[in-house]
Amino acid sequence: MIKRLLEKQVKHATTQFPVVSITGPRQSGKTTLIKKCFPTYEYYNLEDPNTRSFIKDDPKQVVNITKKGAIFDEVQKYPDLLSFIQVTVDETNKPGQYIISGSENLLLSEKVSQSLAGRVAVLNLLTLSISELQADKLLDQDVFAQIYKGFYPRIYDQNISATDFYSNYVNTYIERDVRLIKNIGDISQFQRFIQLLAGRAGQLSNASAIANDLNVDSKTISSWLNILEATYIIFRLQPYFRNFGKRIIKNAKIYFHDVGLLAYLLGINSTTDMDVHFARGALFENLVVAEIMKHIVNFNTHIKPYFWRDSTGNEIDILVDKGNMIDRFEIKASQTYKSDFSKGFDYWDGLPKQNKQDGNNYVIYNGNIESKVKNYRLINWKNIDHAFA
Repeated sequence: MIKRLLEKQVKHATTQFPVVSITGPRQSGKTTLIKKCFPTYEYYNLEDPNTRSFIKDDPKQVVNITKKGAIFDEVQKYPDLLSFIQVTVDETNKPGQYIISGSENLLLSEKVSQSLAGRVAVLNLLTLSISELQADKLLDQDVFAQIYKGFYPRIYDQNISATDFYSNYVNTYIERDVRLIKNIGDISQFQRFIQLLAGRAGQLSNASAIANDLNVDSKTISSWLNILEATYIIFRLQPYFRNFGKRIIKNAKIYFHDVGLLAYLLGINSTTDMDVHFARGALFENLVVAEIMKHIVNFNTHIKPYFWRDSTGNEIDILVDKGNMIDRFEIKASQTYKSDFSKGFDYWDGLPKQNKQDGNNYVIYNGNIESKVKNYRLINWKNIDHAFA
């Protein structure tokens, strides 16, 4: 079993809050982690119709008899249960009573905001990180071989072919999760939407352009984007546009939480498919951005990631706002150092800024040489965590 970095945060949260919510992509390892952390807790999987029926018959009784610790997995299948949990935790005020988990972002659920505000610690378990795979000596040293495999635990725990895994994952996701969230009439069109979005990974979100390509209205596309975000297929990287005099791009960028899923959606069925693939650079960028997001989530830091671009095309791939300072990241798929790596940093340095101290500059690339160059540090993709040490 691969040790998860979030484990420490989960255990700490149960000493502070009566309810701990763990959400994340389907099959990211939530159930495995929860059972490992709390082996003595009663476990209820609400995806099981029999279990769900049992709880629905008398939810108050189930919650009351599990005051010493219970896990309610896939709780989005019966969100009304949260109201009964609220009553109990208000009576007992005991930390670590209930663990709830789900594959849909519970922060988007009105039930959580209404019933458990102030009573719940919300944590996210994303797919495996580079450092988690490294710790178990499972990380492929070739970045594009690693991109092809992706980061879902089951691929490593059960030695499943990446293509077989993602084929089943996409079909299951669409048939089970999407249909439950929203009644989508034309599922094949939704599948085309996901594939079209994969081709735009790392680009600015433009619902109108996608709507035109699919011959649907932009409101439908916006709704579908929200579904993908709520179920942890994609995330949106927001632009940084404070304290600048000139016009700054204000649309978000779209990235996929798991780069292996992105590769599959792009029709990549082997590592050799990537040798001349048009999205080679975008895949590498998505890998790095997703890894930064995992670091933020796994260590429960309060730093915020952005990108920055102005209307004339000057940009920096990632800005990490640490409150009193901003670190900057450029992402390059190249294996060799190039002098223009510092172009974005040089332009940024000439901009007027207020109330924010410039932090460090990093170039995450596919080369092996790590050193200080000009006004930035070169870091190999396998060592992204070094930028946060």
